[in-house]
Amino acid sequence: MNIIETLFSGRPADTRSPREERCYDLLDSLGVEYYRVDHEHADTIQDCELVENLLGAKICKNLFLTNRQQTDFYLLILPGEKPFKTKLLSKQINTARLSFGTPEQMEKYLDTLPGSASVLSLINDRENKVRLLVDKDLLGEEMFGCHPCQNTSSLRFRTAELFERILPAMHHEPTFVELPWNPE
Repeated sequence: MNIIETLFSGRPADTRSPREERCYDLLDSLGVEYYRVDHEHADTIQDCELVENLLGAKICKNLFLTNRQQTDFYLLILPGEKPFKTKLLSKQINTARLSFGTPEQMEKYLDTLPGSASVLSLINDRENKVRLLVDKDLLGEEMFGCHPCQNTSSLRFRTAELFERILPAMHHEPTFVELPWNPE
């Protein structure tokens, strides 16, 4: 992957997509200090490894999930290199079977496309249809890395800012889950 080897402070000078601009507007309105790397599409965690080195923060894995009936929706954020087993999560949140939501559902509820979803996508969930699930291992990280609803940029800000300022401003309360590094 080819990345621009520059770490920028704050929002870009050029105009970006409305999805991305909403993220910058939110962070700026809250006074959150953030840094940005612009790069080619980073659709997978492997693509993100190069970006992480320049950004100075791990980029989370973001999984958009739904229950069997497709009536409840979840955004699970966890360390990028951590494996995921649906049955282990299903037990913790008291739901039957979980599967991945469709791209259409993701766009409907998060106004985000696959590969670009992140915790910042919750800014678009004004009706709180998506429940945020956070792997507790993320709490140990000083810095948090994610896309601004567009997978051609990645952001870094303090993890504490996410939980103390950003999530409350988006009106989303996280549910913390514990997922094992070595699932059986």
